[in-house]
Formats: sequence, C-alpha cells, structure tokens
Amino acid sequence: MHKMFMNIEFTNKIWLWKGPAPWFFVTIPMEQSGDIKFISSAVTYGWGVIPVQVRIGKTEWKTSLFPKDDHYLVPIKASVRKAEHLEEGDTVTIQLKIHLD
Repeated sequence: MHKMFMNIEFTNKIWLWKGPAPWFFVTIPMEQSGDIKFISSAVTYGWGVIPVQVRIGKTEWKTSLFPKDDHYLVPIKASVRKAEHLEEGDTVTIQLKIHLD
C-alpha cells in the first residue's frame, strides 16, 4: 500500500502562550494553514486537531497541530527547544509531514 503525505515548510517566530500551563508555539502562515484546512476533515482526530511529524534542524518528533483563528499552531516541546537551542522570539524553519491515509 502506498502512503501519501502532505509536506509543508515555512518559517516563523516562536511565541509563548502564557496560560495556566505555559507553552511555546509557532504559527503556521495563512497560505499553508489554508492548505491544511482544505484536507483537515480527512486527517483530524477530533476538535480540528491534526497529527503531524515535525522537523526543526536535526530534531524530529510527532505532535498535533491546533486550530486557532484561521491558522494552525505547532507546539514546540521543551526537549526540542533545548536540543536546537531555541528561545521565545527565535525564527525557525519548520518542516511538517501530514499523513493523508
């Protein structure tokens, strides 16, 4: 069986959500968010959340995208920030792989 993926690459800044449990995110730009929204009903597992494989630099991990105000957010784990020496406000290039089947 042939696996199908959507690959997306973009660059944006890391920002901190200062909620009860602070978390770091990178917002996916409007154009790429629109592409993801187009296929979202086929790949979400509920609440618009979409499982993805992410790469920043040499670090790769699995996470889920969160929908927010017509964009999607990529959560950046502490272990990834530490491995890649990243902080709030840093600009990063992110590669996403979304399984379509």
